[in-house]
Amino acid sequence: MAPRCSACHELLHCLQASGWVPLQVPAASIAMDVEAARKGSDRKGFYQDLVLAYKTLGVVFGGLVTSPLYVYPSMNLTNPTEEDYLGIYSIMFWTLTLIGVVKYICIALHADDHGEGGTFAMYSLLCQHANIGILPSKKIYTEEEATVPARPVVTGRPSRLRSFIERSIFARRLLLLTAILGMCMLIGDGILTPAISVLSAIDGLRGPFPSVSKPAVEGLSAAILIGLFLLQKYGTSKVSFMFSPIMAAWTFTTPIIGIYSIWRYYPGIFKAVSPYYIVRFFMNNQTRGWQLLGGTVLCITGAEAMFADLGHFNKRSIQIAFLSSIYPSLVLTYAGQTAYLINNVDDFSDGFYKFVPRPVYWPMFVVATLAAIVASQSLISATFSVVKQSVALDYFPRVRVVHTSERKEGEVYSPETNYLLMLLCVGVVVGFGDGKDIGNAFGVVVILVMLITTVLLALVMLIIWGTHAVLVALYLVPFLALEGAYVSAVCAKILRGGWLPFAVSVVLALVMFGWYYGRQRKAEYEAANKVTLERLGELLACPDVRRVPGLCFFYSNMQEGWLTPVLAHYVRNVRSLHRVTVFVTLRYLLVAKVDAKERVAVRRFVGPRGVYGCTIQYGYADPLDREEDDVAAQVVRALRDHIEREAAEEEAAELEAAREAGVVHVRGKTRFHIGRDTGAFDRVLLGFYEFLHGTCRSALPALGVPLQQRVEIGMLYKA
Repeated sequence: MAPRCSACHELLHCLQASGWVPLQVPAASIAMDVEAARKGSDRKGFYQDLVLAYKTLGVVFGGLVTSPLYVYPSMNLTNPTEEDYLGIYSIMFWTLTLIGVVKYICIALHADDHGEGGTFAMYSLLCQHANIGILPSKKIYTEEEATVPARPVVTGRPSRLRSFIERSIFARRLLLLTAILGMCMLIGDGILTPAISVLSAIDGLRGPFPSVSKPAVEGLSAAILIGLFLLQKYGTSKVSFMFSPIMAAWTFTTPIIGIYSIWRYYPGIFKAVSPYYIVRFFMNNQTRGWQLLGGTVLCITGAEAMFADLGHFNKRSIQIAFLSSIYPSLVLTYAGQTAYLINNVDDFSDGFYKFVPRPVYWPMFVVATLAAIVASQSLISATFSVVKQSVALDYFPRVRVVHTSERKEGEVYSPETNYLLMLLCVGVVVGFGDGKDIGNAFGVVVILVMLITTVLLALVMLIIWGTHAVLVALYLVPFLALEGAYVSAVCAKILRGGWLPFAVSVVLALVMFGWYYGRQRKAEYEAANKVTLERLGELLACPDVRRVPGLCFFYSNMQEGWLTPVLAHYVRNVRSLHRVTVFVTLRYLLVAKVDAKERVAVRRFVGPRGVYGCTIQYGYADPLDREEDDVAAQVVRALRDHIEREAAEEEAAELEAAREAGVVHVRGKTRFHIGRDTGAFDRVLLGFYEFLHGTCRSALPALGVPLQQRVEIGMLYKA
């Protein structure tokens, strides 16, 4: 029997040539074994995807699948008719289908950046494939990338669009601003989703118990939210393990009630799938129908979390979960709600609890309350992801990002972000106190984030995927029309609460812009005053500069073979450099842990004696801040091995003597000097940057260095 595939045949020859497989073993037997192993691996991968798909219910889809709690109550309907409800259901069905299935499941999930999703991940992806980035941001490497050029390498003939963006600083800044706004509005969404979900669920108490006051509902909602945010430190895996059974119960019980409601009240509800009812709805209601789009848009609430939470799971698991459970559940639940409301036209203000049959009211109340709590998780996790992405790209002040899993790089938690979200969520509940008012604020950010995603996806198609312009137009035009109509409708709600997410987004955007501007000015100054290896040789050749005993680790992220101005500032003022100096660059890899043999790479610099370069590679689960790891000792061992390989006995003796004389770790700490001649614009923005820089965390991990060996060299950059 011949081998079943060429890949198996080639593998067989490789194994036989290397001596791992005896030549007398039948080729067909080996090929069958290899193929069986591959199929077993595929089955294992599929089962793992099914488990992940189950876990996504508790993290990714909570906000989307619980939207029936507040969609109809958020609409200001006036004397609705049967045709009105059929038209509203038709709009919701096609919104879920086009935006949920076509846009996110079929297209957006493929535009990931090393497994990360969201608007900022797409911006990062664009920067890697075209010279459109503005900052020389900290590069994040995959495990396979041994060396990565400082600027992105783009093969093939660039498109006219890419060339235009690369040449135009205005276009590049506009693209960055768009990505920043998308990220900030997603965080604004993360504030409102927990508030409206929990408040809408707890408000169900006031149906059977009218004596329950609004302040009591608000207080209970706030307490639940505080408890939810306190759970975040345990990580997405543990949270999803707790939450997924709850969301599974919600996802599979609400459509059952929907089917019952369809059978009892309006069996012909699915005729509304025809777009004819959308046309009739707008013909009958005209301006009023356009205004009601501000309520129907909430049916797609949380869909952006499918993309933003991609780093916590994977593409296949999200697709399986959405297509097999979430989408059918929403279609059936909304159909059942609409069927009930056609026969009870004035019950829309409590459109969910009223359509629940009395015998199962209290069980559904419990499930709805628990599901609303879980619903908050999707946007909370998404907020952690986008903050982590922007910090990694150096577009956001450095906050603490904790990796809560050794198996999944994208599973993160940020304490500062978590507690800020908690305060804002509780503030929204107490300040608004009504689900309808929060719904007015909610719809604004939901659709604007989706519109920004649509635009960035079109750029990814054209610049990275090389999709034909006609196909891109077939995608872009319908979605711009659909989402543009929604945007025009929700803008009317800005004065009725929609200002809140805008205000949060503007504040966050100002913070990001202030940080970006300061980093850009700093990068410009360092490029203009860079220290090359030739310049370092000239500095050390000065007669009054001494080489003092000792071993110095000088932390300086080397950019294209040059060092930062702090080095020249140090040598000119101290008039010395240690006899053995190692310039250390830290490289972050998208792996859990880097093997000890591959963690440290050293090389000798051509020119000054006793000067070396070192790259320390680390993964997101490497505990570099523990003194027992002693990274410095690992560097010394790697340096000694490098010297011994080159048979340089004299250098080896110098290294040992320098280590015995004493070890010091030098880091630069730079600030802008804002003088009288500094312009008003720079005075304000750079002053704001210095405030942010002074309050955020260090860019370098502690590396377990003892305090008595740490030295910080301050330098003022002229603004």
